[in-house]
Amino acid sequence: ELDVETKSIRAYKNVSINEPFFNGHFPQHPIMPGVLIIEAMAQAAGILGFKMLDVKPADGTLYYFVGSDKLRFRQPVLPGDQLILEAKFLSCKRQIWKFE
Repeated sequence: ELDVETKSIRAYKNVSINEPFFNGHFPQHPIMPGVLIIEAMAQAAGILGFKMLDVKPADGTLYYFVGSDKLRFRQPVLPGDQLILEAKFLSCKRQIWKFE
């Protein structure tokens, strides 16, 4: 769900036991790696940014993830969970976009 007017996005990831990362993270207790959760959040925010600028990756536009403030994982993401990723554009200073 993307709303350019409110500058927000809500993306969904249905997490299956068949995800390749579960093979090693962890074999007897599968948990989605935090770095992949962060990557998914960054990609959702990136899609919002592309839509706000009305550009496409094929146009040569790039986004770089440069950091996160006050990041916390509230609970593990397990097989069968639905990960809901929400991002809202806050500001842009010197070509650095900030989302919450």
